[in-house]
Amino acid sequence: MAHSQETRQAVRRAYVVERLALERAAKRNGVSYHTARAWKKKAREDGDDWDRARAATRMAQGGLGDLTAQLLEDFAILFQHTVEEVQSGQYSALQKAEAISRLSDAYTKTVKAAGGGDPRIARLSVALEVLERLAGFVQAQFPEHAGALMAVLEPFGQELAAAYG
Repeated sequence: MAHSQETRQAVRRAYVVERLALERAAKRNGVSYHTARAWKKKAREDGDDWDRARAATRMAQGGLGDLTAQLLEDFAILFQHTVEEVQSGQYSALQKAEAISRLSDAYTKTVKAAGGGDPRIARLSVALEVLERLAGFVQAQFPEHAGALMAVLEPFGQELAAAYG
């Protein structure tokens, strides 16, 4: 049985972002554990190491760093769920563009605040600021393309995690 790219991304997101065990992530999305394991292996061969991306959610270690990492991880999960709601909800292109812009702004500010001592977080923060500017530009100049931007942001987020994680 062939699975859609959306299903593959949902399994990855559940494993990496929600930190579910691979078996639970697969089961939640109607995929066998063996299929999910094969996807994970293939992704690693293609440069998208799910384990590395998962570990990147806990960039800081020890004491206050753990608290910061946990808060950042919780915010990232909330951010992802909100993006999914905007994608699937009944919103106009202008409302989607506005939501993308506001979400990007909040995410950038949160990552910047958390990344003061970690250069990886600082680099990720710059990348997210670029996305924020892009969202604002699309909102102002091309609001009719907000849906297309939403379709691109999630897989591009995987690219950012691989590059800056």
